[in-house]
Amino acid sequence: MRAVLTWRDKAEQCIYDLAFKPDGTQLILAAGNRLLVYDTSDGTLLQPLKGHKDTVYCVAYAKDGKRFASGSADKSVIIWTSKLEGILKYTHNDSIQCVSYNPVTHQLASCSSNDFGLWSPEQKSVSKHKSSSKITCCSWTNDGQYLALGMFNGIISIRNKNGEEKVKIERPGGSLSPIWSICWNPSREEHNDILAVADWGQKLSFYQLSGKQIGRDRSLNFDPCCISYFTKGEYILLGGSDKQVSLFTKDGVRLGTVGEQNSWVWTCKVKPDSNYVVVGCQDGTISFYQLIFSTVHGLYKDRYAYRDSMTDVIVQHLITEQKVRIKCKELVKKIAIYKNRLAIQLPEKILIYELYSDDSSDMHYRVKEKIVKKFECNLLVVCADHIILCQEKRLQCLSFSGVKEREWQMESLIRYIKVIGGPPGREGLLVGLKNGQILKIFVDNLFAIVLLKQATAVRCLDMSASRNKLAVVDENDTCLVYDIHTKELLFQEPNANSVAWNTQCEDMLCFSGGGYLNIKASTFPVHQQKLQGFVVGYNGSKIFCLHVFSMSAVEVPQSAPMYQYLDRKMFKEAYQIACLGVTDTDWRELAMEALEGLEFETAKKAFTRVQDLRYLELINSIEERKKRGETNNDLFLADVFSYQGKFHEAAKLYKRSGHENLALDMYTDLRMFEYAKDFLGSGDPKETKMLITKQADWARNINEPKAAVEMYISAGEHVKAIEISGDHGWVDMLIDIARKLDKAEREPLLMCAHYFKKLDNPGYAAETYLKIGDLKSLVQLHVETQRWDEAFALGEKHPEFKDDIYVPYAQWLAENDRFEEAQKAFHKAGRQEEAVRVLEQLTHNAVVESRFNDAAYYYWMLSMQCLNIAQDPAQKDVMLSKFHHFQHLAELYHGYHAIHRYTELVPLCYRCSTNNPLLNNLGNVCINCRQPFVFSASSYEVLHLVEFYLEEGITDEEAVSLIDLEAPRHKRENKWQEITSNNSQTLRLDETMDSMGDDDPFTAKLSFEMFHSEDYELLVLQHTCCPYCRRRIDDPSP
Repeated sequence: MRAVLTWRDKAEQCIYDLAFKPDGTQLILAAGNRLLVYDTSDGTLLQPLKGHKDTVYCVAYAKDGKRFASGSADKSVIIWTSKLEGILKYTHNDSIQCVSYNPVTHQLASCSSNDFGLWSPEQKSVSKHKSSSKITCCSWTNDGQYLALGMFNGIISIRNKNGEEKVKIERPGGSLSPIWSICWNPSREEHNDILAVADWGQKLSFYQLSGKQIGRDRSLNFDPCCISYFTKGEYILLGGSDKQVSLFTKDGVRLGTVGEQNSWVWTCKVKPDSNYVVVGCQDGTISFYQLIFSTVHGLYKDRYAYRDSMTDVIVQHLITEQKVRIKCKELVKKIAIYKNRLAIQLPEKILIYELYSDDSSDMHYRVKEKIVKKFECNLLVVCADHIILCQEKRLQCLSFSGVKEREWQMESLIRYIKVIGGPPGREGLLVGLKNGQILKIFVDNLFAIVLLKQATAVRCLDMSASRNKLAVVDENDTCLVYDIHTKELLFQEPNANSVAWNTQCEDMLCFSGGGYLNIKASTFPVHQQKLQGFVVGYNGSKIFCLHVFSMSAVEVPQSAPMYQYLDRKMFKEAYQIACLGVTDTDWRELAMEALEGLEFETAKKAFTRVQDLRYLELINSIEERKKRGETNNDLFLADVFSYQGKFHEAAKLYKRSGHENLALDMYTDLRMFEYAKDFLGSGDPKETKMLITKQADWARNINEPKAAVEMYISAGEHVKAIEISGDHGWVDMLIDIARKLDKAEREPLLMCAHYFKKLDNPGYAAETYLKIGDLKSLVQLHVETQRWDEAFALGEKHPEFKDDIYVPYAQWLAENDRFEEAQKAFHKAGRQEEAVRVLEQLTHNAVVESRFNDAAYYYWMLSMQCLNIAQDPAQKDVMLSKFHHFQHLAELYHGYHAIHRYTELVPLCYRCSTNNPLLNNLGNVCINCRQPFVFSASSYEVLHLVEFYLEEGITDEEAVSLIDLEAPRHKRENKWQEITSNNSQTLRLDETMDSMGDDDPFTAKLSFEMFHSEDYELLVLQHTCCPYCRRRIDDPSP
């Protein structure tokens, strides 16, 4: 640390206090009975302020910068605005010793010899509190909650905002150690409020808000008059009777002198948020200094050690970002680091540390040795077993015990020194001198080796990893690179302030300067990018950069140098650069370039890096083909181009190598059919058709079926076109295809008909079947679609399809309970056995299900069926027998139907409305009124009693006789005549005989004599058919 005087001025009176405006632009001084306002940038006196009548002892600025206050021996306090205008004045009973603004509420505390007051703009009056002793100084905490008062009797009183005492601290010296200056640490990072106290017992002490002392008292050896913190609380300024301002750490460790003066220092303050310090003295001198904190640090590969807070050392691992802090509690003067060693020079000793383990990521250090001796040196270097001290022109090698083992005297001042490695105890040092000489020194050898000598002074040095090249930055900011063996200057670059070789690549270095980072590979042009700071190391893709006080590892993709090698087709070298660190895009570009250059080994490594299995498979296939003896590079390159998407270039190479078919396959596989056609030109029509077919296949696969259909039609692939159209239900397209096809193309036409049927368009299916003349399929279509009229019409024209029509028709009728029509259909189809079998099954079902009326009907139909079959002489006897049997069963079941119904009904007397039991001992009479029951001959139900009135002229007796009179019945004559002649018997129906002798239309329709005429008429009216044989009354057939 060093202090540079920026400006100085001198007032006529003593400077007791000063204050900065919060923005740092103005400085207010208390000089005599005036306030002096200075411009801090150049020390110009802006304006003197008059308002006090006696010496001004104190001044303070509000945190918001709107006003400041001054206190004087005239017992008054004046409030001033930032425009330097006095706006308020109030007084105490004694001279004002100090003033301080609350940093939060802007409440003003003013302290006199016997009291203190608290004033704020919203108050009308000043609240004052008595003090037991003279108050010499005061300071508010950061949060503005507490005010500390320092008193002449050695007591520190901590008050709240209302002036009430909360904590009282008594210094050991009492009134012999008056408190002369106090200040709270402004840092917001501290967990506790810390109060720094300077008393005239020549002690510096620190206290917590609770009153507990922190650490021990620190002896000053002078009377302190002022104490103040830096803005962030990291350092303390202290001035007094020693006529100088000293810089201390926040823990009270003295670091050095800011500026020596000619008289006592009464006040010193730090410009807000800066390293500028102003000092006010007894003789009226005002001095404005800039503090420059030099960087004390050391670097070895990825470990960086630097000084922090002047007394601590932080070791940072630049890769893992781990940090460890070593507290030395003394001013750190020099730092050196090498492998597992760390050397720290303190004012009176040198500490040598070592790592706990050999782990590369270990960050735990322990003290190995202490050299308790004061050394003066410009540079410090540490090796495995030695430390090297640089003193102007001389180098001294000391063991860790402090014994000097060797010494080298140089011709000129040493400007740069660096350890370049070597076995423990025999390390090599690279040394650069002001006269341009560059030497290599081994710590176990007295003789220095001159590597080369240049005309300009050395500022920075580095040696390449293989020790073959040397990079030098001279005093003219020029980077020069030499071949160590030949001493030849290989190249030079301007605008450099530091240089570093890449530790992993022999031909790469970087240098910084002018706000730019410059990366140079081999003899290629320099690649530049913006970078602030100095380059101090280069490892792989990481560049270690020191900017101001911080070291950072900058990840720099090595893309630019890699592309420089690629441009010259130097694939192996480009791969080496890429290994240092490039992006995935750069790796892929390297892989592609190497592949196009047929450098398969490099390409394979690069594609492995980006995990591109597709290209790795291509390379493996090419290598296998090369093993089998293929040597056509054009063919290999064509495959590469096709994989890269450079299809036209690939096609040209395929054609040049005589493999046009591969180009054609490539285009068709990629569905680039137009390019394939252009490639073919006016070639073979078969190949053109093949292309169209492939194009249609592709269109089909990508869900473009309409385009596929059109292409299939143009290629003559009608079956595929029909299949797609049918699957998508495009009837119009199927119709168009079917009508365009020739009738000889049966397969596609049959497929069209199949899809017409499937899509419920039987008309077009019929048209298609007619086109190819497939009548059987047409009949089957009509049957399947139940278009019976068209089927019957077709059967009339083509009797050979009669069975194919009527049998399904009969089955369909039977399934729909249309048995009579089914019977006729079976007859028409000549399927008598099926007709009989159906009726027998229906009859059996009716009996089982107790549907006796249906059973009677079915037996009657069976009898009629047997009668028809009986016309065959061979079956006559059997069928006639069956006829009579079925007729008999029909009559029985018809009668039993009514009886069965009767058994399910309780007889009701219609005279007295009594329900009668089924079993009645009295017979068929009512058990209540003895009314006889008369039953219907058709339904066997009890007939209703009907009241009627006789016509005039008919007596009761005549009426009874008429009721009892039975209707005349006619004998049924058999119309069938049996004739025997020529050894044969025949039955003939005689239609000339009258069926009935009367004109009654109902009785004429009777099937047999088992109905009363009234019942029969009623049933016929109800059902419009015969109740027995179910023949409709409008049926003209006999």
